[in-house]
Order: sequence, then C-alpha cells, then structure tokens
Amino acid sequence: MTTLTLHDLNKVDCLRFLFNGAFNSGNGVESELAPFLDALEKHAGGWMPTFVKTSRRRKYSRDAVWRAIEERRDDYGSIIGLFRSEDPGVSLSLTLGLTQVEPDLRVRLSVQPLSFFAEEEACRSFVAMARAWAHRYPPHHATAHSAADRQLADFPFFGRDDETYKRDGFDKIYELCWLNIFGPKLVESVGRERMLSTPAHLVEELPNGSVLLVLRPTAADFDSEEARVAQARAHVHLRPDLDFDTLLRTLRERSAALVPVEPRFHPDVAPLFSRLPDAFAISERQRKIAELNAFRPAEPEEWLPVALPSDVENPERVRSHYDDLSEGLVAVLHTEVPSIMKETPESLTDLDFHFWKTHFPERYTREVLDGHTIPALGAYLGDVLVRRLGGTWVLRQKLEESQVRVGQRVWLPFLRARRYMQSRHALLNYSLTQFFREVARHPS
Repeated sequence: MTTLTLHDLNKVDCLRFLFNGAFNSGNGVESELAPFLDALEKHAGGWMPTFVKTSRRRKYSRDAVWRAIEERRDDYGSIIGLFRSEDPGVSLSLTLGLTQVEPDLRVRLSVQPLSFFAEEEACRSFVAMARAWAHRYPPHHATAHSAADRQLADFPFFGRDDETYKRDGFDKIYELCWLNIFGPKLVESVGRERMLSTPAHLVEELPNGSVLLVLRPTAADFDSEEARVAQARAHVHLRPDLDFDTLLRTLRERSAALVPVEPRFHPDVAPLFSRLPDAFAISERQRKIAELNAFRPAEPEEWLPVALPSDVENPERVRSHYDDLSEGLVAVLHTEVPSIMKETPESLTDLDFHFWKTHFPERYTREVLDGHTIPALGAYLGDVLVRRLGGTWVLRQKLEESQVRVGQRVWLPFLRARRYMQSRHALLNYSLTQFFREVARHPS
C-alpha cells in the first residue's frame, strides 16, 4: 500500500474538497464521527479509501479508524490519514480539534484524477456525501473544485496578504467552485433570497441554514466554455459589484493556461527536460512546457581541437586524486541519486535533475562549490567519458586544463563543471546530459 504524497497529487489534476465543520464530541468521538463514516462508506463508491495511516498502516475499517484516532490523540485533538493507492488515488486528512473553544472537524480530501468525476453518477454521489456531512457538521464554508484551477485563483488568499486573509477569511464570496457550501453567516451577508435564486445546477437550503450550491452536473468539465459562462453568471449574481465580462475573461484565461502543450524539447536535453514539468504546480505546467520547448541550450565550447600536452610529474598520483574526488561525489549523493554509482549517461541526467530540483547552486556557498563540488563533479564527468566513450585522460597541473580525449577532440570536464554550477539556470544551459551527447557525436 502506497501513501499518496504531495508530489503524487501534483502529477495530474484532482478534485480537492476542503471542509471545516462543527464537531460536538460530548457523546463521545465514536458516536459523533459515525455519521461522517456512514456517508463516506455509502457514497464514495469507486474512490473509497482502502487503508488508514498514522504511525502504522491498517486496512480500512471502523475499528482501524478508532485505533488511529486514539494513537494520534494529543492535547489538541487528533489527525489521521485515509488513503487509496490504486486508481483513483485518494488522500484524506481528517483533523478533529477537540479542545478548542469551538471544536471542529476538518477534512482535506483529494481524489485523483479529476476525470473520475466526468460522469454524473460519481458527481451525484459526491454531492450526497457533502450534503450529509454539512447536515451533521455545519460548516462556515466548504468547496470542491479542480486543484489546478484553485491554484490559478490563488485559493484561499485570492490576492490578499496573509494578515488580511487571517483577519477576514471567507467574509464574502471571492470565488465560486464546482461545489460550494455556504454557512448561515455567509448566506445572510449575501441575502438568503438572492442566494437561493442563483442560476446553477443545484441550489439547496439545508436544515441548519446553510446553502449547498453546485454549478454544473459534473466537476471534470470546469474549464469548458459552457462551465466558465455558468461560473461567471452565478458569481456575478451573488456579487453584483463584479463585472461579468471582466470575470469571464479571467476565467477564460485560466482555462487557456490549462490547455495541454505538446512537449517538443531540444533533443540534446530532452531526457532532462521531460522530467522538469512535474516539478511545477499543475497550474503552471503547460506554460513551463511551452517555455522549455523554446529553450535552446548554449552549444558546448568546452573542447579543444588539439590536446595540451600533459605537464604533471606523477600521473598515477593525479589519477588517484581524481578517483578520490569522483568517489567522494558518489559517497555524498548515492542515496539521493542511486544511479550515480553506474557512471552512465542516465546517471548524468539524474544528477542534472537532482541539482536543479534541489536548487543546489543556490543552497551552498561559492567556497563549498568551488572547493569541493565542482572538482568532484569534473572528475566524475571525465570518468564517464572515459568509461562510456572510450576516452583517455590528458592530465594537467591546472585542474580546468585537464582533458579527456575522445576521437579527434579533447574535452574539458572541469571547465564544464564550473560553468554548470554557476546558477540554477546554468544547470540547464550547461547540462551534463547535453555535454555527453555532444561528445558522443565526435567518436574516434
């Protein structure tokens, strides 16, 4: 059983449901939470969580939930996770704030992929679950929507700074999602009659005074033209101070930002660039792919047509020093980059991605980079050229002048490593992946 990480949930869009409701544990946690699990088990269907996780994992059952809650109980309350590793993937964080002035139940639910909710039946069941939770645990505000579109909307800040957000919260309707539950206070601020007359697929008044509002029959088509018009129309109805045309234009721009862009990366860096998009938020990914498509790395200049003669008195000692440098790099990075031990072209790409992902040149001082990382990386890069392309070291007293002869050219791995480690952008412009491919084009 695999727990979905934040990275996993960022691979493709998902339905994100945020729910904060009142929780009265006066009759016991099990008794109060039973309706929550009743609704989950009845309506989740194909996305039902399969295991419960705290410090250990258990197959989902009521007993597993009660045990997990007790294991995680502290002075504040309890936090547990419910997961599903198979498709569709699920991550459900359940927080019980039991000792607050107003005890609450908080749910952070992600179901991936969002396309699971392209069918009306799956969406009807989800709405039924949300309705049951809102009936038993009245929320101030709850929403379910595309995670990517939330990011584009800057949810839950909506352009506000932290201080303003903490002070005001959801004091008005900043955004309309596919599914919305508005608590009585928010309903009254808008006007109950106005709220109940909102043009939407479903508008339902709940017994506790909350209003359940669902924009469309299905959640997955949120970015279609029809859905965006419906979203803008309903939002302007609830917020007459907003301009329909301006709002619709913004929504269309968000839809355009999510249109898939076909990767067309430069072939010399394609093995590396194909890994980069997943490191960006889903909302940014298509724009980043377009930028990477247009990226053209600098043509490698770290080579000489004729070798400088070796000027070292003890080649064996110098080679032993290079081996120590290379082995030091392997020792430091073999856990995070296991392939580094194989000294292959794929190892170089793995290093490229690791250094870029971790912002390596920005995390360390120039003293560390110049004194340790760059010499070790240059020695390792040279060894890969020797091992995989039949190269031969031509040693020089000055490190950056040491060369590896491959065919009719000699290459300068230490110089490449220095240029490579200048900045995070330089990691792409002077990638090890591209350098190896350029050298491979000039065999003996």
